[in-house]
Amino acid sequence: MATLLGLIPPIQVVLSILLIGGVLLQQRGAGLGGAFGGGMEDTTFGKRRGAELFLFRATIVVALLLVLSALLTLIA
Repeated sequence: MATLLGLIPPIQVVLSILLIGGVLLQQRGAGLGGAFGGGMEDTTFGKRRGAELFLFRATIVVALLLVLSALLTLIA
């Protein structure tokens, strides 16, 4: 159990970096290509598709994992 508790802080650091990256890559209205220097071809707010949908869902999962790890730290 002590080994698991020792691994939680590095896991939280990695999760927080992934969460920051996921949030920063989601530029509303610019699309995923805008984060990498693409133009603003489609400026309407439509449904997320493809890579944008995956990034959106992955960001939610990473955020939930970070919250769960914080709660685990609180309990232990």
